[in-house]
Amino acid sequence: MPAFHRIGTGANVLAGNARLAVRITGMAGLLLGCVPLYYLWRLAGTEHNPWPRRFLAGVGRVAGLRVQIRGERAGKGAFLLANHVSWMDIPALAAANGSAFVAHDGLASVPLLRRLCAMNDTVFVARHDRRSVARQIAQVRGAIRDTGALTIFPEGTTSDGTGLLPFKSSLLSALDPLPEGIVVQPVLLDYGCEAAEVAWVGQEPGAANFRRILSRRRRLDLTVHFLPPLQGEALASRKAMAVTARDALLAELAVTQRVTL
Repeated sequence: MPAFHRIGTGANVLAGNARLAVRITGMAGLLLGCVPLYYLWRLAGTEHNPWPRRFLAGVGRVAGLRVQIRGERAGKGAFLLANHVSWMDIPALAAANGSAFVAHDGLASVPLLRRLCAMNDTVFVARHDRRSVARQIAQVRGAIRDTGALTIFPEGTTSDGTGLLPFKSSLLSALDPLPEGIVVQPVLLDYGCEAAEVAWVGQEPGAANFRRILSRRRRLDLTVHFLPPLQGEALASRKAMAVTARDALLAELAVTQRVTL
């Protein structure tokens, strides 16, 4: 019996490695197909290049992600405040709303990632450089105008998907005061009972989390809940936005957890 168990485990590892190889190959094929189309779109002089977001949405599909949408998506000019569980959040939101993203400047240190992020109109935030705040605010506002939707993860890092970390209101400096025509909308990413399995938390290296998710056999279901946009006093300051958005996400998360149970 122990020998059979070891064989079964070995077979599972081989199957997982095979799925990993197939999915990485599929993602590489997507990249090779989308990059030329991205540059052709730019040469045509057309605004709102869709190919980076289409690439990200394709990455999600290749990884086995199935996205369901609940609620009403805000139109152009949406600034989304979302909880953060996994790197899969990014292809999910790109598929759900065609969003670009705000990211910490550490990603910019990896040349390939920096280039891919730049193609997707990513705004890099230097959290500890107060001198660059004004420049970052201008970049955020410009990205919202150019892409129509921009997502930030106010927790500042990933959580385990069963709760929320405190929101860092400093990350919302670009919205204080709120630019005209911008809608601030909380978004809950709900992985249900799979949250703990896909969450990127603790000391797990990014490459290990990437490999673990792409080796999965089961489909990964994610529900994206677009909650009502903030209004009135909730928009008075960045601190008010952070508190109100977090409260809204916590309330929705409590509902989804009761339904799951």
